[in-house]
Amino acid sequence: MRTLENLQKEFINLRLGTFIHFNSATMQFHTGEIKDWEFDHENGKSPRLYPFAEKDWNPQNPDCAQWAAAARSSGCRFAALTAKHHEGFALWPTAYSEHSVKNGTNKTDVVAAYLKAFREAGIAAGLYFSILDLTAGIGRRSCTEKQKEMIKGQITELLTHYGEIPFLIVDGWNAPWGGPSYDMLPFEEIDGLVKLLQPNCLLANIGCTEGIENTDIVFFENGAGQEITAGFEGPGVLCQKFTGTWFWREEDPETKTASAEWAAGLLKKCNAVNVNLMLNISPNKEGRMDENLAAAFSSFGELQKTAAPLQEIPAGWLKRKK
Repeated sequence: MRTLENLQKEFINLRLGTFIHFNSATMQFHTGEIKDWEFDHENGKSPRLYPFAEKDWNPQNPDCAQWAAAARSSGCRFAALTAKHHEGFALWPTAYSEHSVKNGTNKTDVVAAYLKAFREAGIAAGLYFSILDLTAGIGRRSCTEKQKEMIKGQITELLTHYGEIPFLIVDGWNAPWGGPSYDMLPFEEIDGLVKLLQPNCLLANIGCTEGIENTDIVFFENGAGQEITAGFEGPGVLCQKFTGTWFWREEDPETKTASAEWAAGLLKKCNAVNVNLMLNISPNKEGRMDENLAAAFSSFGELQKTAAPLQEIPAGWLKRKK
């Protein structure tokens, strides 16, 4: 078992990664006002308007190798996949819910396919898991013992069925945008489970708004307006997107993406304060990246070939206080 400090250093020195948003929202919210999930149901107590039927999960060509090739073309050295987002659909055949690919029209274990493709490409492959689950009713108003069993059971599946997972990103937990509070589900319960199952797996808690206390890596969702805190020196991650939303939209193939120069500026800013950059991949309903997004990744990679080398972290390091 490596020390937390060493794991943080190793992760931050990866510097550049990709965040793959591919889940039920890809099929549901590719048009209309709803962008990524039913925020108002969780946070405004409005009725659930968009339940997702398992049979509607039917990507015709989930091409994880294409995603990995695009990530590698940009110089990405790590990646994360939305194994379960806030709506609650699991991209693996979980035993803890019927709301998963096992009941989809396409029953591909996307988690397994993603991990295989990215590992073969030499990219450190982690996972994203939402504790907030609208379908299971897990949120700021409910986190029962039965629901905790589901949360812990699904995390256990991800960390025992798929080999080494270098990091797990969790979301929808004591967050301003929803999910159970730490009083309902203490941070130590999930952190302890992760470290018990995989001692070398970092836990990055997106919903953490209290510095490094309740996470191994501080997360800045820059694509949702979060900026790196003044004076922050790491370890952190900042995520952004070349297109307008995290999940695919019908207009994306014709959308002018953000520029390689813009992404390079972000990476330089992040590097200076020991923060990694994650650039978003949003596969379409077929399960493939649109050509313009793949081209944006490639252009960024070409620009990086002539850029100054990224600096490794200095001596001395912050780590989570015990």
